[in-house]
Amino acid sequence: MKKKLIAFVILIAAIFIYFTLYYRDKELKFVPRNADVLILMDTKKATRQYISSFLSHPSEWINDKNKDRNTVSLLESGLKIPDFLQIFHLQNTGFSDWYSILELKNKQKFLAYLQQEKFVDKGNGLFHKGHVFIKIEGANCILGTSDSAFENINRLFLAFSQRTNFTSDTFIDGSLGSISVISNGKIRNFSIDVNADDIEIKTPAGTSDFTSIISKVQQKTPFFTAELDRGNIKNFASFFDKNFSGSAGIDYLKAAAELEQVNDTIITYGYDDDFNEIEKKTIRKITQPNYSISLQSSDPEKTEQYFENKKWINVQHQFTAIPFQPNVIERQKSGFEIKSTKKTVRSSNQLNENYIFIRNNELLFSNLKLLTSKEKKAISDIDYIFYGNKGRNYYVKLKVKENNLPLILRW
Repeated sequence: MKKKLIAFVILIAAIFIYFTLYYRDKELKFVPRNADVLILMDTKKATRQYISSFLSHPSEWINDKNKDRNTVSLLESGLKIPDFLQIFHLQNTGFSDWYSILELKNKQKFLAYLQQEKFVDKGNGLFHKGHVFIKIEGANCILGTSDSAFENINRLFLAFSQRTNFTSDTFIDGSLGSISVISNGKIRNFSIDVNADDIEIKTPAGTSDFTSIISKVQQKTPFFTAELDRGNIKNFASFFDKNFSGSAGIDYLKAAAELEQVNDTIITYGYDDDFNEIEKKTIRKITQPNYSISLQSSDPEKTEQYFENKKWINVQHQFTAIPFQPNVIERQKSGFEIKSTKKTVRSSNQLNENYIFIRNNELLFSNLKLLTSKEKKAISDIDYIFYGNKGRNYYVKLKVKENNLPLILRW
């Protein structure tokens, strides 16, 4: 009898663990038809990864020095956390405009949570804090980095409920998360994995090894370096000007930059007690980049004409499309060279690869006045960001500084 009872308890525990940590509702209720990018996160897998990391680090078991027992956590806020968190971007909206829709289990609890987190009530169910906007609509709430699309999203609720055949299997396959680019009915998926000290975003199948490239550029890059071919230039330029790559005729880009803190003198004028004009000088420290950019073109005449039509080259031969001046642009046999004039920056050896490498620098985040202390802390923990491309394989790595704790326990 005792053995049967133990077996029954084990069975119940196994069923509980399965439905709590493994079973997932794969239906995606809130993905608009006009979404062009979709980010999914498997919250059940994230929970399993968190528990596994927590259990393997006993020092965290009794570490509650940062916990306030009087505050309500997000899990207790009255929100229903879906098995797949859905974050989307809408066509023809700003690059930084992202949204997510969640169901409410307890509206009053959620309102109390917003008050606790010091969200400002703007009226009509709209709340705002920093870079986050929240709109409560009935039994749902819309989260966004902008409130510009809230009205249009609200009209789509009926369409969401009619889309019962839209499942996570279309976008994610075994990874912690995914980023999906949707264009003309075609979907391109990229997996997201959170490791001990980095986050990887990559093409799921057949990913090339970018380790050797990272090793080479990491040794020689103080802040920024990049090499891009025509296809990659077009991909990045499309965020700002969809016609840039084709119209400018640029086939290859190579760039390098360093950061430097310099004294900037501001001259103002005032008057003394006798109304005599006096000059006042104020010195402040500013951070500026020193850089060099090489642009290769199969048709330099076409490229130069494009720059002139855009009024990007002034009479002083400065390239005004780059706001960090003074600089100078020089016409060469195979293209153009753009350099900052105060300090020469030498580019590293050409690797003939497609990559962007940005190393974190204290001068970079110390001047970001709009960020909160938590956001500055998160940025300061980053070591470098790497983007690489080989054929149809894409790879992004966000490397954080080494710590005794894995990344998922630091959040």
